[in-house]
Amino acid sequence: MKFTVIIEKGRESGYVALCPSLPGCVSQGRTRPAALRNIKEAIEAYIEALIADGLPLP
Repeated sequence: MKFTVIIEKGRESGYVALCPSLPGCVSQGRTRPAALRNIKEAIEAYIEALIADGLPLP
């Protein structure tokens, strides 16, 4: 599966990453690559939780 990820500069420092198609799936990192790694992990955990709860995948 592929998901669109938006990475923005944080208000104070670092970067914030979010996945618009997965409500509430947000992460952050000190650098853009770190934020991207972290959001990938967050997406995996989000999908695993949907499967565990028997909910449909987006």
